[in-house]
Amino acid sequence: MTTFKSLGLNTELLKAVEKLGFESPTEVQEKVIPILLEQDTDLVALAQTGTGKTAAFGFPMLQRIDAKQRMTQGLILAPTRELCLQITNEMGIYGQALKNVNIVAIYGGANIQEQANKIKRGAQIVVATPGRLKDMIRRRLVDISAIQYCVLDEADEMLNMGFYEDIKDILTHTPKSKSSWLFSATMPPEVSTIAKKFMNKPIEITVGTKNSSAKNIDHQYFTVAARERYSALRAVVSMNTDLFGVVFCRTKIETQKVAEKLIQDGYKAAAIHGDLSQNQRDIVMQSFRKKRIQLLIATDVAARGIDVDDLTHVINYQLPDEIETYTHRSGRTGRAGKLGTSIIFVTKSDRRKIKLIENKLQTKLKELQMPSPEEVLTSKITHWVDQVKNIPIKSDLHNHLPQAISAFEEISKETLIEMMLSKEFKSFDLQPKALEFGRDDRSSDRRSDRRSDRKINAPQDKDRFFINVGARDQYEWTTLKDFLRSFLKLGPDDVFQVEVMKNFSFFSTHKDHRDLVLKSFDDLIMDDRKVNVELTKKGKTFSPKKNFKKKKSKFN
Repeated sequence: MTTFKSLGLNTELLKAVEKLGFESPTEVQEKVIPILLEQDTDLVALAQTGTGKTAAFGFPMLQRIDAKQRMTQGLILAPTRELCLQITNEMGIYGQALKNVNIVAIYGGANIQEQANKIKRGAQIVVATPGRLKDMIRRRLVDISAIQYCVLDEADEMLNMGFYEDIKDILTHTPKSKSSWLFSATMPPEVSTIAKKFMNKPIEITVGTKNSSAKNIDHQYFTVAARERYSALRAVVSMNTDLFGVVFCRTKIETQKVAEKLIQDGYKAAAIHGDLSQNQRDIVMQSFRKKRIQLLIATDVAARGIDVDDLTHVINYQLPDEIETYTHRSGRTGRAGKLGTSIIFVTKSDRRKIKLIENKLQTKLKELQMPSPEEVLTSKITHWVDQVKNIPIKSDLHNHLPQAISAFEEISKETLIEMMLSKEFKSFDLQPKALEFGRDDRSSDRRSDRRSDRKINAPQDKDRFFINVGARDQYEWTTLKDFLRSFLKLGPDDVFQVEVMKNFSFFSTHKDHRDLVLKSFDDLIMDDRKVNVELTKKGKTFSPKKNFKKKKSKFN
């Protein structure tokens, strides 16, 4: 068995390996680490996300830099803030036994001067997003003119996000003598162009098959009418009670709508899209990583750089236009040797895309039939029975057992269970209309698409608000909606799209009520804590002027 020691890592780095519990290197680590330790070379590594790429370039960079020199020697470019922070954290863990090695993350949405001060104090390795790094180079707050090693991580995603010109500009500020290491899940033409233009005869390492998704992903698709996508999603989630995954939609409007429906139906879901501020996005992602949220509803842009372990499913609520994008989506599950499932809801008019995906992945996608309402209910009851059977018995309730037994003694066991089932599943509709699948025609798709286009292109006549109260404050979406309507003195249709999470919530009103909402919640204190309401718009938040009289209230 190959060991990390046999790859050539020094004693300090092997201490980190042992502390982390790594037993043997992954395939990409086994192939890449010896080359980067022994040779001054450019390298292109093609491997799926989740296969250990950070350690593959992180350990060699940490071993080769000179800790005695304070100047920046290594640069790692990542597409998003989340991935930038993740790489910085992992590199810090890998190099914890190294003395005087500083790793600094620079990214948008944080104080640029604070980041500049950290670099000024000495940063041998800088991990950066392209936009913020380019800005800091322009302001002369960072110097990468003497770096020896440059990593482009998730290169295909960076180019998909439109960073091609930024990357080209950044690389012109680096020395030609540096070693460039490019890591990517796929090799689209733009990545090849970067490799040819800025790299010198790179060694190419491929783990798996180029431009294909991981082999341990089960690709499935269901044919549904466009108007029945949500019913299909609900059925799939109900049939997979341990599902933990991401649902991809085309638009911000669709993500919000799907998330709200799921929440109203009792599922733990949240939307992530460009209208969230960075603080709101961080809260949602933290909840998702801790599995307080079962389903993250996202657009492709909003999900870029999100790296969450143990995703069981990726669900394509709608197919993307580009096959490469589907590859990125499905590659978020089935990582590090674990099995994953990628599900597609496809209309008849889109079925041609299935063949294109099969050709690209060089694999056959499995077509499945949607479960009947009866099958869904059977699955839910099975899960419910397992949960009940595994409930820990509270010993302090033992004294009250005779009272309960006496109350139910005239009811038979069968009747009691039937009553419990009726209470648990009182909202489940067994009528076929509740879960209609398969009926599809082009006219219904076109009607649905026209409705969607009207929503997307219509004037933005609503505002979306963030509020820092949620389920922990004993709110459900209905009770929060009622509270907001009562507090703001608005009509029954003036507060809508209410989404309640554990520690925070979202709600929408018509734009005419913007000033009323912001003024009403300005400096509002409830149960001795401040209630914060922010207007979400294009990732930024709007804070009202603090010039209104403080109010106090109590939760109802």
